[in-house]
Amino acid sequence: MMRPEASDEQEYLYLTTRGRKTGRAHQIEIWFTRRGRRYYLVAEHGLRAHWVQNLLVEPRVRWRVGTANLVGRSRVVRAETAPALVRDIQARSKSKYGWGDGLVVELDPGPRHPRRVPRGDR
Repeated sequence: MMRPEASDEQEYLYLTTRGRKTGRAHQIEIWFTRRGRRYYLVAEHGLRAHWVQNLLVEPRVRWRVGTANLVGRSRVVRAETAPALVRDIQARSKSKYGWGDGLVVELDPGPRHPRRVPRGDR
């Protein structure tokens, strides 16, 4: 059996969105799963969830899992355009938490940047 990634051992992700009306930062605590470098959330109330409405207006978001702080872009994953991905994420959530019904949201930290080597070490 494969060992889960360290961040998968965490129960919660802390998502910070920018308020669509106020412009202020709003943070929520939410269950999550991972697939590769991307993080996935399931919105129980779908498009009615305020945090989902916020990221539709401003997709750039921040999130924290354990001690890892990340910045990236969010997007709603539509069952009509990516049915296999939606099914997979809902199944992962059901396996981890016993629940996974709702709208799937993806958080993408973007490409991994290679570490820069100081000029004196070349």
